[in-house]
Amino acid sequence: MLVATWNINSIRMRIPRLQQWLESKRPDVVCLQETKVVDDDFPLEPLRALGYHCSYRGEKSYNGVAILSLAPPADLETRLPDDGANAPCRFIAGTFGGVRIINIYAPNGSEVGSDKYAFKLEWYKRLRRYLDDRGDPQGQVLVCGDFNVAPEDRDVWDPGKWSGQILCSAPERNAFRELLAWGLSDALRMLCPEGGLYTWWDYRGGAFHRGWGLRIDHVLLSSSLARRCLQVEIDREARKGEKPSDHAPVIATIDEP
Repeated sequence: MLVATWNINSIRMRIPRLQQWLESKRPDVVCLQETKVVDDDFPLEPLRALGYHCSYRGEKSYNGVAILSLAPPADLETRLPDDGANAPCRFIAGTFGGVRIINIYAPNGSEVGSDKYAFKLEWYKRLRRYLDDRGDPQGQVLVCGDFNVAPEDRDVWDPGKWSGQILCSAPERNAFRELLAWGLSDALRMLCPEGGLYTWWDYRGGAFHRGWGLRIDHVLLSSSLARRCLQVEIDREARKGEKPSDHAPVIATIDEP
C-alpha cells in the first residue's frame, strides 16, 4: 500500500500538477491538506477520471482536508467528536483495506504565546483524546498530514535561528511526542535518521533552492504498520517547477500483512 500526504495549498490552483503526480505515482491513498475550497466546488471530475474516490471537508480560502483513494472508504469521519458546527476543517478519517487513516491539518499557531498558539496546543490535546477514545494502538492506524511541528533540531535547517519559535517551540514538540506516546512511530525517522530532510520551504527568499526547510509533514504508524513499512520518500520534485505548493509530498510504502 502506498499512502501519501501532501499539503496541496489550494487544490483548484494545483489540480493540473496533482493530476500529473497521481498518474506518475499512483498511490493507493492520498491525504491532502489546505484544499481551500468549499465542498460544492471540490474538483471531483478530474480526480474521478483517474479512478480516485474523493472524501473531503472544506471551507473557502482556508484549511480543508481530503482523502483520495483507489478503493472507497469505510467508516468516514469528517470532524473531531468535540468540533463545533463552525470548527475549521482540519480532520478527516476513513478505513482503507483495514487500515484506519487519519488525515490532519494542525493549526499553525501564528506566534508563540498568542491565542492561536494556545488553540494549537489545545487542538493537539483533543486529537490525543480522540485516539485514546476511538483508536486502537494494537490495530492498523496511520496518522498523517501537516502537523505544523518540526519535532527535533535535525528537522530544521537552522536550529539556532528557529529555537523557541513557532513550529519548533518546546510545548509544540511535547504535543507531538504525546501523539507518539499513544503508540505511533515516525515513519521517516524509523528508516532515515539523517538531518537535512525537509517537507516545507517558505516561498520567500529562495528558501527551497538554498535548502532552508523544515520537516513538518509526517506519517505516523502504529506498531503493526511500522513493522511493515518498507520505504518513506519526500518527493522534492513535486516542489519544483511553476507555481508549486510550498510543501512536498511524503509517501510511505507499507507491505501487505
